[in-house]
Amino acid sequence: MNVATDQPSRATPKVVIATSVMLSFISFWRAAAIVLNDLGSSAYYVGGIAEKAVGPAAPWFILGVMLFSYAVRAVYIESCAMFTRGGVYRVVKEAMGGPLAKLSVSALIFDYVLTGPISGVSAGQYIVGLAAQGLTYLGHPWNPSPTTVNLWAAAIAVLVTVYFWWRNTRGLHESSDDALRIMYVTTVMVVTLVIWSGLTIARKPEQRRLPPAPAPHNLTFDREAVGWLPAIAPSALTGAPPEGATREAAHDGSGARYRLPAHAGSLLGLLGILIAFGHSLLAMSGEETLAQVNREIEYPKHKNLVRAGMVIFVYSLLFTSLVSFFAYAIIPEGLRTQYRDNLISGIALHLMGPTWLKLLFQGFIVVVGFLMLAGAINTSIIGANGVLNRVSEDGVMPTWLRKPHRKYGTSYRLINLIVLLQIVAIVGSRGETYTLGEAYAFGVIWSFAFKALAVLVLRFKDRSPREWKVPFNVSLGVTELPLGLGVITFVLFLLASVNLVTKQVATISGLGFTLVFFGLFLASEKINVRRRGPAPHVETDEFRLQTEGAISPATVGVRPDNTLCLVRDYNTLEHLKKALELTHTGKRDLVVMTVRVTKGADTGYEGLAERSVFASYEQLLFSRVVALAEKAGKGVRLLVVPSSNVFDAIAHTAAQLDSAEVIAGLSSVMTAREQARRLGEAWERLPTKPVRPVSFRVIHPDGRIEDFRLGAHPPRLTEEEINLIHGIWLDVTHEDGLGELRHDEVVAVALRRLDQDLKEMARIRVLEEFQRRVPR
Repeated sequence: MNVATDQPSRATPKVVIATSVMLSFISFWRAAAIVLNDLGSSAYYVGGIAEKAVGPAAPWFILGVMLFSYAVRAVYIESCAMFTRGGVYRVVKEAMGGPLAKLSVSALIFDYVLTGPISGVSAGQYIVGLAAQGLTYLGHPWNPSPTTVNLWAAAIAVLVTVYFWWRNTRGLHESSDDALRIMYVTTVMVVTLVIWSGLTIARKPEQRRLPPAPAPHNLTFDREAVGWLPAIAPSALTGAPPEGATREAAHDGSGARYRLPAHAGSLLGLLGILIAFGHSLLAMSGEETLAQVNREIEYPKHKNLVRAGMVIFVYSLLFTSLVSFFAYAIIPEGLRTQYRDNLISGIALHLMGPTWLKLLFQGFIVVVGFLMLAGAINTSIIGANGVLNRVSEDGVMPTWLRKPHRKYGTSYRLINLIVLLQIVAIVGSRGETYTLGEAYAFGVIWSFAFKALAVLVLRFKDRSPREWKVPFNVSLGVTELPLGLGVITFVLFLLASVNLVTKQVATISGLGFTLVFFGLFLASEKINVRRRGPAPHVETDEFRLQTEGAISPATVGVRPDNTLCLVRDYNTLEHLKKALELTHTGKRDLVVMTVRVTKGADTGYEGLAERSVFASYEQLLFSRVVALAEKAGKGVRLLVVPSSNVFDAIAHTAAQLDSAEVIAGLSSVMTAREQARRLGEAWERLPTKPVRPVSFRVIHPDGRIEDFRLGAHPPRLTEEEINLIHGIWLDVTHEDGLGELRHDEVVAVALRRLDQDLKEMARIRVLEEFQRRVPR
């Protein structure tokens, strides 16, 4: 690029294209697919985990959890409407301060860290089960022990996790495409499963049955499902009778089971219901992914967020709930415990039809399950990476952890940390799905609870208007009581408290992990404060810088006919908000440009250091730009151009990018017309002018827009001048004797009048505009 300078240039200064870890924006269908890869994958394992914990009535509680998930999703939608970036951490910090924010995000990281392992191990369980069934059918019986199955499943989970570490380190730009394709295939599998299961139940009267009602007397708890409760309240539970759960326990070797006393009161019955509900909460694991994917949803962001939430609710309700009910109806009572780790495969093998066809369908289920569960591993890495990036931006973690990869631009150090923790969890669990699921539930429920409490507190602390609110709000004068949000928060904390007592593995591992991360966050933040000194922390994004010797649509990565928006002061970006609103980025790319003014002896030298052109000021400026772009749901390209003359740099950049329009905010030292005049003069100095007409738009702080035109002549007239010309035209054409004149003669008469009224206007400029405006 040949940027004009005030003094002769000794070499061509290089420009810097800045790339942040900003996301490409996606439709609500793709957003729903990403969340469903996490949320829907729980259908593969939650039914077996819940039934082992609470007995045959588990499907009803899974259905209840899926209905309750819509309420939890409403909390996330309201919080997303308030904050674009930060998720649980930012919302809790705004509401209740930094320490609780660090505590809540520590629980959320525990959630994400275990999402990958439980999904990977579950995928391994399905693969090993298919291999055993297939070999047996082919005449080579293989009946591996549970321990062998678990170890094989763990090995598969490690391999899949390492694969997604490799892809995420290099930048998984096609993740939404992958998720959408997986959901297409999953939908085919789900529809086939529903139809085939329905026909099987209709043909076999003995399979037309529903699970026991979700009443306290029908609940039988596994020993691990009651935790410390027998020690805390010995009279609250009693041994289960032999005819029910004990016979079932004998099949899976889980040992003793418990139930509520025969004449348990209402409070004890409620406790039993809460325990059962808490052990089924895994069914809505993945809800937190909605807050992360919110950053990626395209314009109109909030409307698409609500649409995505509805798609997620309907799909997960039908898929996850029906799997549990079909398993109870179709798989014989004595055999169901054998398929707890691969429940959908058990359904497939007990459908009506020939064995070979059922094995083929089981293979299809396993392939789909592997893709979906693998997608959940990928989502967990992306989600944890996003959360830790937000925490790091706030100065809580060392900035070097999120330094972009020099080649791929990804925060690879954070990805390494997340994957390492996931592999440790897989190896530590030895491939036991139930152990991982119980521990995973800790992070799920506590991240939900903290999020809901923070949104509730902000209803009173921040009374600014919301795009959307959780329903059921009662107004009492100027005060609004958020009844719906309050009930959701109360239920979540009630379930979290019950889980603390009844989930021994989850409580020990979850509290230990959360406290360790909380301690690391506190220590790291103190170190950062000490290093920073008295200077306040400024939250900025990290950018990967690409130096180019010339500007073109190809090097910047945009299409011709783009929009160039100029920014300089990070405190005055109202014009950028308007530019984002006016630009349909699906049809026209938006380039955000700032000029790095170079003065002194080094002006024009080749090889300007990247950090000389892109210093801390540009980093903060573009961080604000990225935040506005993500809030609008529109992608932008970022460009820094060094030059000693701002207007020459703008003109050269617009010409070389083949831009259709240039947008700027109103200058604090000159009028819009003066800005247009100087840019017009710079345009005239271009050695080669584009054929495409280019408009220059100046956006005032109040939103008013002044339009000018760059081209062969100075910018076009203002609206006030145009109205004056049109008025004179009307006067001229209505005068006696002028109605029969030729057009050029009428123009000549009008120009004589204009010379008297607008002496400062160039004659050629007036003539051009006049001929453009008046009819022939």
